[in-house]
Amino acid sequence: MFTDTDSELNQWLEMLRSPSLSDRLVAVKSLQHLGEDAAVDALIIALTDESTAVQKIAVSALWEIANPIAIPTLLKTLASPDEDVRTEALSALGELINADDLLLLLDALNQENINLQINILILLRKIHDVQSLPAVLSFFNSQYPELREAAITTLRYLNQVQICPPALSLINDPDENVRRATALTLGHLADPEIVELLTQSLISDPDWQVRRNAAKSLAIHAKPEAISALKIALKDENWQVRKFTLQVLQKTPDKDLLLDLIQALTDEYSDVRKEAAIALANLENTDALNALQQALDDPDRDVCIYAERAIKKIQNLSS
Repeated sequence: MFTDTDSELNQWLEMLRSPSLSDRLVAVKSLQHLGEDAAVDALIIALTDESTAVQKIAVSALWEIANPIAIPTLLKTLASPDEDVRTEALSALGELINADDLLLLLDALNQENINLQINILILLRKIHDVQSLPAVLSFFNSQYPELREAAITTLRYLNQVQICPPALSLINDPDENVRRATALTLGHLADPEIVELLTQSLISDPDWQVRRNAAKSLAIHAKPEAISALKIALKDENWQVRKFTLQVLQKTPDKDLLLDLIQALTDEYSDVRKEAAIALANLENTDALNALQQALDDPDRDVCIYAERAIKKIQNLSS
């Protein structure tokens, strides 16, 4: 049996050296179907094939076999100029790597290839080891916004990182994708300046997704000092910003915003109206009952349900 397997492997290995692409495709597909550890070495050779079709099949086969010996070579594949090959390799490595591979990943970060570096930063999120913090921070000043975005996102996944001053300046990055990622990451940090930075982004950033993400992070911090900015954000032109602003106000009820919340109960978007009903319930003010009563006729069923719950909550507390 072993002899037959060796003979078959030698056959496909010989075909991998063929100048004919069709021969090499047959060989790599056959190795994939074989699906044995014995095929790993041949598949690693196939990763260097000039054809991206052969490379992608080899990556998929190594993923299926799941032998960790292929990890170093698969890491090199993350630098491929072909997006499909990189994507397949990233998915494979996402399942194959573990904490023991941290030093291997950090070493790969030193290679000057933006595709490789971005994907390594993504893989570090799975390991989430604080030892990778210095390497991650080194990309905050990268000339490439894609690397700055990947790095600030990876920071969010690292264990034990609560204070990180270098991250704060990225909330004002010239690239909106970097600011979007930073706004979310700041929700997981505890630097004393964070609430002020997020409130400024909430009311002044030109990108609505940054403003929305700032509101999401403010919901995590839920500090009363953000109230004045939240009042402004309730009038934001984008409904998602208004929606997540209301979620912050659900955690930081303020009686001075009663009229603003009642007005939000008539927003054109049902998601906003629903969040307004929840916020009014948490405000626990009987002056909201009339508006909530009218919301019982809302065309959206969820809004009606949450308005009814709000009414019951307020009435129970006042009785």
